[in-house]
Amino acid sequence: MSDIVSEFNAYRSKMNEKIMADNNKIIKRIFNLDTNAYQAGALDVKTKELLGLVASTVLRCDDCIRYHLETCHNEGLTKEEISEALGIATLVGGTIVIPHLRRAYEFWEALEQR
Repeated sequence: MSDIVSEFNAYRSKMNEKIMADNNKIIKRIFNLDTNAYQAGALDVKTKELLGLVASTVLRCDDCIRYHLETCHNEGLTKEEISEALGIATLVGGTIVIPHLRRAYEFWEALEQR
């Protein structure tokens, strides 16, 4: 079985480098805003990442789901916390998010096996 975590991170890094190499001020500012939004503030990083995970799931963005799952894993969130957050996302997003839920569980398992 391929390492979906490594493949995702390698592709994301490669393409982010290409995007940033274009030196587009608007895109760079959006990337910066995204980075700063998830730093600790009135809400801690774990809470913000869970919010990002739920929003990404409802919006059905697999890349975003994977990014937030990995950050949640790195921040020490448990499978139970992730499962509850994904439950809320499925409730809000409806059954159309179930395929994304499957891929989220697959990615989380890959993170746990590392």
